[in-house]
Amino acid sequence: MSLREQVRHVLEHEWDVLRRRHGVRRIGLFGSAARGDSTETSDVDVLVEFEGTTFDRYMDVKFLLEDRLGRHVDLVTAGSLKPRLRERVLREVEYVEGR
Repeated sequence: MSLREQVRHVLEHEWDVLRRRHGVRRIGLFGSAARGDSTETSDVDVLVEFEGTTFDRYMDVKFLLEDRLGRHVDLVTAGSLKPRLRERVLREVEYVEGR
């Protein structure tokens, strides 16, 4: 299973927990995992939109995903994207919903 498939699988299967417990409105992957050019040491880039972002929610989601994926997760919100990267990330992101 590719890293892209692994990430999508985890996000889909954790969707109810992410939405109900952590207030996630939307979540998706971007970067090397989404493009299919990740390596064994690649981190996972995840774009998330919360219903009312808090530090605790952010860290809980980051730790949950790192635990499930066994990799470092670079969890970002659209508001935290640097202007020079924002357009590319928003064009590249693959949003995921639960099953």
